[in-house]
Amino acid sequence: MTKAHTTLLLLPLTASLLSACMSSPSATVAALSADHPGQVAPRYDYVAAVPLQAGDTPASVQAAAGGQVLAWKTPGCAQDDCTALVGLNAPSGLAAQSLEQTQRLEPTQRLEQTERTLSVRLGRSVTLEENRDQFSAGGDITATLSGARVAWAGGSLLAWTGGARVAWAGGTYAPVPQNTQTWTTLRLQEAQALAPNLGAGVTVAVIDTGLDLTHPAFQDALSDPSTWQDFYAGDAVPQDEGTLGTGGYGHGTNVAGIILQIAPLAKIMPIRVLGPDGSGDVVNIAKAIAWATLNGAKIINLSVGSTKDSSVVQDAIKFATSMNVLVLASAGNNNSDKVTFPASLATNFPNLLSVGSVDATDVKSSFSNYGDKLELMAPGENVYAPAPGNLLAAWSGTSQATPMATGGAALALGQTLSVPASSLIGKMQAASFNLYTVPLNKPYAKKLGSGRLDLAAFLSQTVR
Repeated sequence: MTKAHTTLLLLPLTASLLSACMSSPSATVAALSADHPGQVAPRYDYVAAVPLQAGDTPASVQAAAGGQVLAWKTPGCAQDDCTALVGLNAPSGLAAQSLEQTQRLEPTQRLEQTERTLSVRLGRSVTLEENRDQFSAGGDITATLSGARVAWAGGSLLAWTGGARVAWAGGTYAPVPQNTQTWTTLRLQEAQALAPNLGAGVTVAVIDTGLDLTHPAFQDALSDPSTWQDFYAGDAVPQDEGTLGTGGYGHGTNVAGIILQIAPLAKIMPIRVLGPDGSGDVVNIAKAIAWATLNGAKIINLSVGSTKDSSVVQDAIKFATSMNVLVLASAGNNNSDKVTFPASLATNFPNLLSVGSVDATDVKSSFSNYGDKLELMAPGENVYAPAPGNLLAAWSGTSQATPMATGGAALALGQTLSVPASSLIGKMQAASFNLYTVPLNKPYAKKLGSGRLDLAAFLSQTVR
């Protein structure tokens, strides 16, 4: 059935930002990144998904729910099947009990009571879930920054694709030589030869802590500023903020830099949903996925996760994947036999891939989650990439393994495919290296997905 495409209610650009966006992306970055440091948009304890009925308006739904409408009509919904997202702070919306009675309830009971009260008040079945700080980088912030930090010396990653510089010289990956062993394991040099467009024409949304927009590695490598968004701050400046070595600061910068090392001509669409501590809200993740889909992303990298399922985020992923957007999600870093959400949905959606981490010897990383919902592994330990402040630094986590698969997908989509685009996730799994031949992986039989990413094998089976 054909669905009408409607947009989420999003904060508009300010006049100054609109003016700034008239120039080229590279000329705009410095001006944008200086705006509103430390700004945080209003946040809510709960998010309610409210089915819309004839005659509803944002004002009427907001008044009846006792909260704030954060999104009006989820994208892709049919005319008679649309939903609004409403933010609520506990104990907002509780008319059936006194404040004192409400505070004595257990959190789950409070959630259920609020959901029942809202459903009665609105005359329809409302779904309510916890919103604030439900997501974090890599599942937990054990996607860790190592002590190694050095000055960035490579200029723009884009520059290495031209004739003036050679990315591979004598078997060494010149832009970031510290990653040579990792890229050799993945057969990146062969993969880039098989995909000489290097991801050109492919926009990859990085939904994360934002990016250091002024880092020289990203010069001319970002999408048009009109496609950027910062849902955490509530503006259009997705600048990575914080103190390096604390919380999640630099996480998104690293993730984007890994993607560009694999597919240097792809464009990164920076979208910020996580604060400096690396945590973020359900509604912002959902809005970011929809934003990326509606603004031209062909791939979405989600190096974020939650220990709780979210129907709001699941609906956003369903929309994105139905629009043939590839979504890649990290499996989490708890050494648990259950992958984090939304990676846990991967077996339900053909265009969604869950990614775990192995070390340099192809053994499951000590931190990586595993299980029957995990689909693919990639190296995720001490992966060097740009860091805020014109630095180069290494991070470890399933957050770092995921953008390797994302970059591989970008290489494929930048070429003429020999297979349908909808089969790329399956082909990437089928072309992987068999990890179960490694003795130390035997305890994880059938719990490390299809194996470890092999970029050259994948591209040899998917591009002309």
